[in-house]
This record gives sequence, structure tokens and C-alpha cells, in this order.
Amino acid sequence: MLCGRIPGLTMGQRQLCSEMPDALIALGEGQQLGAHECQHQFRGHRWNCSEVWQRNVFSHVVPIASREAAYTYAIASAGAAYAVTAACARGNISLCGCDVRHKTSPPPEPWKWGGCSADVEFGMRYTRKFMDARELERDSRTLMNLHNNRVGRTLVKKLLRTDCKCHGVSGSCVMKTCWKSLPPFRLIGEKLMQKYQKAKTVQALRGKRGLRLVLSRKKHQMAQKASLMAPKRMELIYLEASPNYCERSIQTGTLGTRGRICNRTGHGPQSCDLLCCGRGHNTQHIQRSQQCRCQFHWCCQVECEVCDESYEEFTCK
Repeated sequence: MLCGRIPGLTMGQRQLCSEMPDALIALGEGQQLGAHECQHQFRGHRWNCSEVWQRNVFSHVVPIASREAAYTYAIASAGAAYAVTAACARGNISLCGCDVRHKTSPPPEPWKWGGCSADVEFGMRYTRKFMDARELERDSRTLMNLHNNRVGRTLVKKLLRTDCKCHGVSGSCVMKTCWKSLPPFRLIGEKLMQKYQKAKTVQALRGKRGLRLVLSRKKHQMAQKASLMAPKRMELIYLEASPNYCERSIQTGTLGTRGRICNRTGHGPQSCDLLCCGRGHNTQHIQRSQQCRCQFHWCCQVECEVCDESYEEFTCK
């Protein structure tokens, strides 16, 4: 059976898979969507998200509970919710379809609900069951992962768009039919990147109701016995400071930056100064030939010239 052959699934996930195997295909697509977006957003950083999904599609494990781990779990959860919701709208999952709840309450504006609205509630609900089922330990890292999972899938709902189509004579817009649709996933990745940059450090605190996470306090705040504050529901949170990601490390799951292409004249994270961690860079002169100035001749032939191109490529030592 499909569910028994997939590595990395917990018993709870295998049970969910057996109950709705057609949803697992969408979940796999969502994990790939999240992986590609993570690599795009961090493409110029020392940590570029390239090693996270290497073992299998459902195993996005980051050993260090850093802000990079926070982004990874959030984007994976968002990708899963996004793909399941999209699969519902396409009719690829038997137990869901279009969201019809909007049609029961007509809006006061001169338009009506119609079309196929994205059933994001189903996508969020199934994603929560599946993604959270892997968090078996009731420790601080589990609480961190569960929080960031919720941020990712909730952001998909918050960024839903209202698309409309006009109806009327000669292109007039006497009446509009509107529906809820998913935004481009790139927008979700960018919004999560903004949250990554503002992520909050948290610490575990054991109380009468068990373990919970509160915002980390500085030493002077601890001396003043400042009130303990829980992180906001839509903030990304992390427990540990990030390593510098300069050197390869099995312990932190880091590939290092040796051999990475850098920008010698840039000033951002992809600049050779930052990306190479002060080790310097190598310069390679590259020449290549490629087709150029192609023209179409009727009928039916394309003729191209061959152009020589030379450029320099800089890689970290």
C-alpha cells in the first residue's frame, strides 16, 4: 500500500494517509512547493535551505531550533495547506471541493458569490492533523514547531483573494460574481520572510498547566521580574540563536559556504565578503559559445549566429 512505503511518516500520519490517500499526493506537492520557495527566499544567504528536504519529502528537519527552522516549518505547513486547498478546488480529493459557505449570506454590495471558492478551512484542518502528527514529544521544540506550523497555514487563509467577473450588456458591470481564490505562493513566501526577519526568541516555562513558551527576557528584565508575555499568534518564534553557517557541520545540518557563487561587487548577503565569511574567493574566467540573433525564415526554418561570451565567476574559498 502507498502509505506503508513512504519513509519518514509517523503512525498517526500513516493512519491519516490510509483514510484519505488521495490527499497525500497533494501534501507531497505542497512539501515540494514549500521546499522550492524556501530555497528561493534564502538563495543568497549563508544558509540556503538546500539540505533540509534531501532525505525524503516529508522530513524537513532542522536540528537547531533557530529562526531558520521556524521559517522551514512555517513554509512547509503553508505549502501543504495551499496544495490541499488547490487540490480540493480541482476535484482531486474525494472528501472536499469548493467552499459553499459564502453563498448562504449574500453581500450588500452589487455582486454575488459564485464560482469555486477555495475551501481553505478543509486545507488548514487536514494539514494541521497531518503536519502536527509528527510532533510527538511534549517539549519546548515541539511547542515551537506547532506554533510555526500554525503561522504558516493560517497565513494562507489570511492572504486569500477575492476575484470577480463582470456580467452585463456590452461589457458593462451591472452585476459581479465573486469567489475566494488562493494568492500566488510567492506572496506567502515573501510574507513569511518578513516574519522571519522579525522572529522572536522564546523560552520554555513550566507552570500549573504544563510547559508553555514565553518571550525571552533580558537579564535586566529578569531582575525586575517583568511580566511574562506569550508570543503573538502570527509571529515566528525560535529557541536558539543561529550558527554562522560558514563551515560544514553535521551537528547543525549545515553545508557551509565553500564553493558557493558570490557577488564580488555586491553589498547584500550574497556578496563575497559576507557569504565567504572572510575566507576570500576564487576567480574563474569562463568562455562559452551559444546561439544568438536567431531569425525565423518562412517557411519553416530558424537560423542563428554563434556568439562567444566571456565572464568571470567568483566562488568562496
